[in-house]
Amino acid sequence: MSKTSKKAASASRKARIEELRRVERARERRNRFITIGISTVIVVGLVGWGAYYINDVNEKDEQQAAEAKKPVSGEKSWDAKKLTQNHVQGTVKYPMDPPVGGDHNQAWMTCDGTVYTEAIANENAVHSLEHGAVWVTYNDKAADADIKTLSDKVSKTPYTLMSPVEAQSGPIVLSAWGKQLSVNKASDPRVEQFLTKYVQGAQTPEPGAACTGGPTAS
Repeated sequence: MSKTSKKAASASRKARIEELRRVERARERRNRFITIGISTVIVVGLVGWGAYYINDVNEKDEQQAAEAKKPVSGEKSWDAKKLTQNHVQGTVKYPMDPPVGGDHNQAWMTCDGTVYTEAIANENAVHSLEHGAVWVTYNDKAADADIKTLSDKVSKTPYTLMSPVEAQSGPIVLSAWGKQLSVNKASDPRVEQFLTKYVQGAQTPEPGAACTGGPTAS
């Protein structure tokens, strides 16, 4: 092969190699652009999803906070600041029956989902309310089936207690510190609402205080 032919062949190879390199560089640039584009889409998507998730959580928190402030339909409320919390001996005359707060005995009534079949002392029960318990009471106007339903519910719910109170006006009454609800049937959806809202609820003067280890009815 002549020198001219060799130079031509060498130049041709260099041209092909350069073309291949150019094509490879173009492919690499294209792949980088695609990768960057995909990454950008993913990041934007994650940021967007994160913002949506945070907003959704905040909205739910705000809704729950708003719901927590709403009273249960038909409930009565007393000014917690006017419900004294002194430990006293003997009988206390309460302005409501069952009582929802005020001076009380130094011993709380055991309220660890405790069902009492006989009347208990108001003064001990009020101390249980101070600890965040809900006191479920009933009289002879309540149906036996409702008493059974409520007994089953209370026995499964810590920080609750249940007992008969014949002097109360309604057949079934639920009391928390400063809060009270009267219903006619255990199936009333407000029963569950009241328990959910006020068992260790925001109204509790001493949240987390014990509901075990107190006296029990004989």
